[in-house]
Amino acid sequence: MTEENIGPPLAGFPAPIVLSRARCAILRAMSDAILKAAVVGTGHLGRHHTRILSRLPGIDFIGAYDADPDQLAAITSEYGVPALPSAEAAGEADAVVVATPTVNHRATAGMLLEHGCNVMVEKPITTTLEEAAELIAQASDRNLVLAVGHVEFHNPAVQTALGLAENVRYLETQRLSPFTARSIDVDVILDLMIHDLQITLAVAGEAPSEIRAVGVPVLTDKVDQCHAWLEFPSGLVANLTASRVSSERIRKLRIFGGEAYFSVDYAEQSVNSASLVRTESGIEIAPRIIEVEKDEPLKAELNAFVAACRGEGSSHVNGKTGAAALEAAIEIREQVESR
Repeated sequence: MTEENIGPPLAGFPAPIVLSRARCAILRAMSDAILKAAVVGTGHLGRHHTRILSRLPGIDFIGAYDADPDQLAAITSEYGVPALPSAEAAGEADAVVVATPTVNHRATAGMLLEHGCNVMVEKPITTTLEEAAELIAQASDRNLVLAVGHVEFHNPAVQTALGLAENVRYLETQRLSPFTARSIDVDVILDLMIHDLQITLAVAGEAPSEIRAVGVPVLTDKVDQCHAWLEFPSGLVANLTASRVSSERIRKLRIFGGEAYFSVDYAEQSVNSASLVRTESGIEIAPRIIEVEKDEPLKAELNAFVAACRGEGSSHVNGKTGAAALEAAIEIREQVESR
């Protein structure tokens, strides 16, 4: 039987799946179908999910829901989309984004999976590993997609750097933000650092063998600033810093591997590189600016989710990947609290 390759995955994911022509024909038919989609939770991130998802090609956006009627009215009016009467009403969709507070992820995503919906839940996947395992099992039992909204993984600059970096031995991240009252239901580890944990785990391809961390509450009763050091069996070391009480907003990733260095600016979607070059006169350092095809990371994330719902691969961050990031985050929090 003749086979086809569905193309390369995003960095950090398994090799492409080889499929028969018959299976490819089925997937192409699925890709032509209109997907009904909805958003539950229209806060800071949910409003942008609504904006983008409602405008994607091949999507019949059936509506958005939020527990705050004024917030819901504002968002549905702004983007000209229907308002759903309840979260349960989103169960009529094929694909639903859950952007509620983290404490509600298990109940809301579980209800939607029970209705037969493919679900993308914002990060972190849940508040506990037990809840995450329940959602993963529920999705698996029903052969549904469970994706987790680790949007920074879909930043084109990150994907470009990860695609070029080889034999990574050390990476460091800085994720600093001025204080806002948003997301204070969780600490800075689950709010901000978890983005970098997911990317670190994608680079490592394995669980850390050792984690050390320090952190302090500053303006809330939860950890507002944290520094973590992760070591992996391969020898990779990661140095992560996250703060939500900074005077400036910084989003940086630096990757050291082989004989090259990559510096990623998330906000600018830029990648600078320096590598060793051997010449007749000796070894020189050759800096260069890597070209990045810029795009809105959230749009790339939602396109990946929709593609997964259509059976077109698994380039989304799935439930198990999200749970692995949560597990590392919980261990970091326990380290901080034990001091």
